[in-house]
Amino acid sequence: MLEVFEHQKYLNLESYRRSGVGVRTPIWFARSGERPYAYSWERSGKVKRIRNSPRVRIVPCSARGDPRGEWIEARARIVGAEEEKLGLALLDQKYGWQKRIVGLFSRLQRHRPVVIAIEIP
Repeated sequence: MLEVFEHQKYLNLESYRRSGVGVRTPIWFARSGERPYAYSWERSGKVKRIRNSPRVRIVPCSARGDPRGEWIEARARIVGAEEEKLGLALLDQKYGWQKRIVGLFSRLQRHRPVVIAIEIP
């Protein structure tokens, strides 16, 4: 099912506010088998929304978030320490120096990274 994400750089993650309104965010991702991993910062809106409700939708997209396919219903969760290492390693491998630079600036601002696992039911 995730073949549509092959050779894609971004996925659009739609998470939901308590009111039910969807919020779409283009993010970097890397896959391990049929499970995409993404990351964000602990205090970001998307992380707060996922902690409130794991229901999300995903679609491959451009850097601006323009969908490149059909939306897929999924569930997202914040991973534990061991799986976080895997997710960050996959993202480092895929995005290389770009991810390391983003990570450096984020650490300087004292942002803590959080890895998000996305599962297709």
